[in-house]
This record gives sequence, C-alpha cells and structure tokens, in this order.
Amino acid sequence: MRVLYCTDTYPPQVNGVSVVTAHSVAGLSRLGWECAVVAPRYPEAARMIWKEEEASSGRPPVVVSLPSAPLPGYSEIRLTLPALRPILRLVERFRPDLVHCATEFTVGRMGQVAAAQASLPLVSSYHTDFSRYAEAYGKSWLRGTVSSYLKRFHQRSRRVYTPSSVSREDLLRLDVSEVEVWGRGVDAQLYHPGRRSAAGREELGLGERFTFLYVGRLAPEKRPEQIIDAFRLAGQMMPRNSIHLIIAGTGPKEAELREVAPPGVTFLGFLDRRTQLPDLYANCDAFVFASVTETLGLVVLEAMASGLPVVAAPAGGVRDHLRDGHNGLAYPADNAYAMATTMARVAWEGGLARRLGAGARRTAEELTWEREIERLDRSYREVCGSALTPAAA
Repeated sequence: MRVLYCTDTYPPQVNGVSVVTAHSVAGLSRLGWECAVVAPRYPEAARMIWKEEEASSGRPPVVVSLPSAPLPGYSEIRLTLPALRPILRLVERFRPDLVHCATEFTVGRMGQVAAAQASLPLVSSYHTDFSRYAEAYGKSWLRGTVSSYLKRFHQRSRRVYTPSSVSREDLLRLDVSEVEVWGRGVDAQLYHPGRRSAAGREELGLGERFTFLYVGRLAPEKRPEQIIDAFRLAGQMMPRNSIHLIIAGTGPKEAELREVAPPGVTFLGFLDRRTQLPDLYANCDAFVFASVTETLGLVVLEAMASGLPVVAAPAGGVRDHLRDGHNGLAYPADNAYAMATTMARVAWEGGLARRLGAGARRTAEELTWEREIERLDRSYREVCGSALTPAAA
C-alpha cells in the first residue's frame, strides 16, 4: 500500500503538525507502507537530524520539496506558491492508493486537486482551529470566512483525522462527517521522569527553586504573555526567589516577551526535541500552558510523560487529557490571576506536585504511538476498501 502526504509543514520545521506527520510516515513505513511526502523546501541552516525517522525499519519516504519563502515576521513558517504540476508528476510516478492532506494551506489544497484529477481516495487532518487564530491575531472579522474555508476543505475528504473530541465536535458543527479522533500519542520512553538528575538541574542553574516550564511557539495564539504575567503574580505570593520559569521556543513575540519578563525567567530559545527537550522536561517541576486553541497540545503530553503536573485551562484538546487534581490543575481560561494562584499552590503545597506528576505519567503511558499507528493503518485500509464512489468535488 502507498500513501502520499501533502503538508505545508514537515521536519526540519518542528511543531505539533510536522511531528505527528513525521511519526505517521515513520510508523506506517515500519508496517510495510510505502510513503511519499510533498512539503515546503527549507533552508540548509534549518536542517536537523530526525533520528527517529532515520531509524525506521521501513523504506524511507520519497520527499518532494516545493520552493518556499519565509512568512514575513515569522520566518520559521514557510509559504509555498500553488504548484500542482510537481504533485501530479509524483502521483503518476508513485501511484499512491491514498492521498492524505495534512494541512489546509497551499500544499494541502494542491494535494486535493491532484487526488481529484487522479480519482484517488482523499483524507485530511484537522490539527488547528485557524478560525480562533484569527481572533488571537486581532482579525476576529475573518473568523467566519476561515470557518467556511475549513468546512469546504474537509468536506472533500472521505475521512478527517483530528486529535481530540473537542475538535471533532467543531468539525461536526461545520457539517463535516466521517471524523475520527486520532493522533493522541507520545513517546513515553523518550520523555521519561528517569532523566531527572541533580547534575541536570545544576547545569540549568535551578538550585532548590520550584521550576515551571513552557515549551512552544512564542506567538499570539499560544498566549505566552499570560504565562509571564501569571508567573509575576505567583512570585508575589511566594517567598522571594523560590520559583523559576523556563521558556523554550521561538516566535514573533520573543523579543517583546524578553523585554517585559521579570527576574526569574530564563529564555532558552529553540531546543532539539530529541536530544535536549527530554532532559529539560524531566528536570523541571511543573508545566504551564495558556493556549485555548489547541486541538491536541502535544507538548502537554510530552510534559505528562516526563512526570510533570500540568497547569492549564481545560480548553480545546487539552481538555481531553487534563484531569484536575489527578494529573494537573485546571484554572479558568483568560485569567492570569487564577493561573498564578494555581501555580503558587502546586509549588507551595507539600507533595502535591509529586502526586500529580505520578498521575500525569500514568496518563501518558496509555497513549502510545504504536497503538495510534496501528489504528491509522486499519483506518487507511478501510478508506481504500470503501472508495467505490468519487469524493465530493
């Protein structure tokens, strides 16, 4: 069986969508699938060693890179002009049984057109609620237009994969049928509390301070400024110099955040997700998350696998996994003061972080990529087997 992925983000770019797509390619290859990928071309300086995919026992994917340019003001994101002909040539040469459009932008849309012209069954992924992103970027008037586009995009698919029950409900409200909750996996061997060490904490300069961690893009939709505001307030509730905040990630708000951050905040920038992030997670004490637009929140699962209690709003995909008082603590969304009091509580209340961290680890241990890839294999075969009528135009 052969599957062609069309995606607007792929390693070496690192985000939830690229990571999940790369996991899918690697896992299916191990199960005997032949995979091909169409993605933007990334600059030489952005290359990373993607060890997990290199270690795959399956056949390496065929990758076609399309010319791209950086998004102004957010260079990590690459923009690709419509380029149908290279995808059509790949379809003719590779002869896929299925086309999976992992994103809704240019490459994903061209993949849909190519699948329709070749009469191939088509599936898609819904990873991000871009209509809510419009609000985060001060363009709330665009929300209806974006929702309409997402509706049309995913109605063309025979099946849509989304990582949470919340996002599935969003799609059903848009009259998108055949929505399957899939993609809720984490590598609980790589992300593991056993990586914690006195030497690791010493290298980070943490001492005895209770250390909160945020990992992710520094962009408006992630609300990192709320995390900094909450940390500042929590510091006023706690003994002086007793808590610390580490922020790992880059993005368009980084310079602004560095300027307003209070003492006790460390910015680490971009870190390799396989060689650096696992140790960082394990050597911190709790994970903080302010976004309410996530369909999954992969970093939340990585933190849980590392034994960290999660302080987050029970919104979006995070709601499926956050269990207040079991694996983390919930606070009302958009309330920096409530987030601060919750942070102070987990840092101050003896034994609470340890108990919640153990619950977080148990949650993550039930969410393996092996199980998710096997489910995807079965789902793909169902779609291919039932492709008796043409998909919606």
